[in-house]
Amino acid sequence: MRRTLWWWAVPCALLILFGAAISQTGHSTRSLSVNGHVGETIVYQIDGKSYVDIESLVHIANGSISYGGDRITVTFPAASRAPEGHSSSPGNDAGLSTQFMTASVQTLAVIKEWTNALAYAVQHGVPGDGSRMTVFHDRATQALHLAQIAVSSDSDQDALQLLTNHLHTVSAWSDKLVGERKRMDTGKYSVEDPLKNDETYQKIAACTKFLSSMLPHGVFQNNASCR
Repeated sequence: MRRTLWWWAVPCALLILFGAAISQTGHSTRSLSVNGHVGETIVYQIDGKSYVDIESLVHIANGSISYGGDRITVTFPAASRAPEGHSSSPGNDAGLSTQFMTASVQTLAVIKEWTNALAYAVQHGVPGDGSRMTVFHDRATQALHLAQIAVSSDSDQDALQLLTNHLHTVSAWSDKLVGERKRMDTGKYSVEDPLKNDETYQKIAACTKFLSSMLPHGVFQNNASCR
């Protein structure tokens, strides 16, 4: 009888220990900010503590990592430098606040979605009265308002101006396209690549690319496409 009980007790004990281990671990994808640099990484939760992959951490911070013997050397840049061809706003700190960075990136994502919807309509001749675009306009305006609330420095304010200009350009383009559809004046969009020669769209695309690079890195830069 004792041998039978022991035979059942061992696997049961192992199952209990295995279940406890599972309950104490887990992982999720989180947004991580390191010295103003923002990126996505997997965060592991083990025994109530948070861990991230060291290479992911170095990548987000634009640092470097090297291995030698039993030593790992990690180096982070002392300060971010603006790419050639772009100038920082003179007379103030070029760093963006973390709260503003988060809000501005979210705003840009909404504006991108709006732009993509407009571009698809132009390329595929999707009819519409503009009511669907009103939803995008309202969402972008609300997101921009949250970015305005998050402003806490001169650099934030300068970046907000570029983001505001960008939204206004997309809004004006949207109104133009809706007006042309209502007047049935869309013959010029029947070519093979209707967006190639659309100057407003090209400006929007250039500004989107610039802001997508500048805002997550947390260092203000200026660019003519967003003016």
